Amino acid sequence: MGVGVASIWAFTVLPRSLPSVSALENFEPSRGTKVFDENDELVTEFHVERRIFTPLAQIPKALKDAIIATEDTRFYSHYGVDPMGVARAIYQNFRHGRIVEGGSTITQQLAKVLFLTPDKSLDRKLKEAVLAVELERRYTKDRLLEMYLNQIYFGHGAFGVEAAARTYFGKPVSDLTLAESALLAGLPKAPSTYSPFDRAEAAKRRRSTVLARMLEVGFVKGEETRRAAATELQLVPPERRRTTGQYYLEYVQQILEQQYGADLVFKGGLQVYTTLSPTMQLRAEQTLREGLRALETRRAKAAEKAGAAPVTERPEGALLTIDPQTGYIKAMVGGYDFFKSEFNRAVQARRQPGSAFKPFVYIAALEAGFTPASVVEDSPVEYAVGPKGKPWKPDNYDRKFRGPVTFQQALEESINVAAVKVQERVGIRRTLDVARRLGVESPLSENLSVALGSSDLTLLELTSAYGALANQGTWMRPTAIRYVLDAQGQLLEENVPEGKPALSPELAYVITHMLKGTVERGTGVAAKALGRPVAAKTGTTNDYSNAWFIGFTPHLVTGVWVGHDRPKSLGRDETGSRVAIPIWTAFMASVLAGTPVQDFPVPEGVVVVPVDLHPGEGCIRPVLMAFISGSEPRDACGPARSGSTAHASPGVAADPAFGQPEGARVGSRQSP
Repeated sequence: MGVGVASIWAFTVLPRSLPSVSALENFEPSRGTKVFDENDELVTEFHVERRIFTPLAQIPKALKDAIIATEDTRFYSHYGVDPMGVARAIYQNFRHGRIVEGGSTITQQLAKVLFLTPDKSLDRKLKEAVLAVELERRYTKDRLLEMYLNQIYFGHGAFGVEAAARTYFGKPVSDLTLAESALLAGLPKAPSTYSPFDRAEAAKRRRSTVLARMLEVGFVKGEETRRAAATELQLVPPERRRTTGQYYLEYVQQILEQQYGADLVFKGGLQVYTTLSPTMQLRAEQTLREGLRALETRRAKAAEKAGAAPVTERPEGALLTIDPQTGYIKAMVGGYDFFKSEFNRAVQARRQPGSAFKPFVYIAALEAGFTPASVVEDSPVEYAVGPKGKPWKPDNYDRKFRGPVTFQQALEESINVAAVKVQERVGIRRTLDVARRLGVESPLSENLSVALGSSDLTLLELTSAYGALANQGTWMRPTAIRYVLDAQGQLLEENVPEGKPALSPELAYVITHMLKGTVERGTGVAAKALGRPVAAKTGTTNDYSNAWFIGFTPHLVTGVWVGHDRPKSLGRDETGSRVAIPIWTAFMASVLAGTPVQDFPVPEGVVVVPVDLHPGEGCIRPVLMAFISGSEPRDACGPARSGSTAHASPGVAADPAFGQPEGARVGSRQSP
């Protein structure tokens, strides 16, 4: 009597409090966002649940049979609840003295996954049974099986058979073999326990159990079973399980969430086509790690030699590379290991760039009418700072003074005092205006110490700014996304490269030529190992706490930063030249291998003439300097060349040495 009343209640009263199964009429699981690289190859997906919906017709018979044999052999004959299956489960569990088999049908499991919580109460089991019956009344068996196979969890973030096939075997579900199908079919019961990645032997035993069950119900023959059971696990190799470009992809995800909201990004099935170069990204990660490990080794040896305690805090770093003609970010590494620290130092960390900021000062000077051959006095100077006039005495890295120097020499050798005097002469606001035009958005201090890179910038800002020099003065907004499609393939967003003129092509070439001198003779000379024309600048801050190198060829600009998350010394003499250049050079040599060696094109309106690098020496040490036509010195060491013929050999433009300016705010001694 009690059972009858309970049954009436369960199938007449209880359904009123349950969700309607009609909501599944147009069932399609939520779909994550697919992310593609520059070659339109799939890189990853953003999802709450990693799932790729696959129609039943595309799922191999072996996998469907394996699932049915394992989970619900009477699936095509019961009405949602299987009394015989329940009875069998009770018997098996009693015989083994523990839970070895569940009584839920595939339809009941689907009802639980779609509508109910995972608790194991009697109330939940009753609801599960009622919903299963309702599902069977409304949908065909094939439709229910399709929903089930696309919904269940297989471990390691994979929901549904397609995601599982790609996760474990790196292939579409339609290509699975019998052995692979049997392995997948054994996972839903306990994905962690039978994980082939973590517990290979347990996974093999579970696969054998599934194959035996398939043989028992007549889905396979004995010889097929033996061959499949003897097959070695052929899984996705460990190196392919870990997606490269995690910092890059996280950056893309954050942009998408800001633009479209998290719900659409993780559930809306967007298709995002990025600017990511998989080859460059892989090499960027490898070379940065190699460089950081080399630094650690040097520090350990130095500590051992000094009898000091070993340094335990690992240095961090970032590498960013951009196509200067488009602004496309080709590779981005924000740290040594994304899985240990998701903080993206390429875009989120603001640090003093040191001497890497100096090109902005010299650009402002060129715009004010000075030239690479203009002369500044490198001699002691003192500035009154603040209301009490506290003195600030900028110093050079080597604590030496050189007397009169050309702007070319001052930039090449990263002479601090010269940069401050040039800054004072041309005006701080001119320099800040240059930085803004070149895409710098971080706050900048309005004091003379900004010439030495005292204001914090991101690697993205600095690398993008240098990119404008490579692009003949046109700044391209850096972007990681080419275009975005919705789930139906409709265009939502397209980022067509659009430049903003920041400098004249002539002036951009002159500063680029000056920065080539940094590599040919100055603080960036180690980058000559690349064996092709490079314009670049090093940067090192007080106590060697930040090491920078930003350099570019005509078609690629790359920036490297190395430091600690909590600023502290990298070690004595660990400058941008010693720490950052080797990383930069190794990366650029790898990604540019096999490409034509090209120099920077000389625009019309620019002449290149030989001028002595040191004023007052006649033509003892002539070097090529670039000038906007008409501004070249009259006493050059040889004839001028212009346009495409501009390659010659160096007298001195005798601009008066700058006086001793007053009034600045405190800065600090910066290293080259």
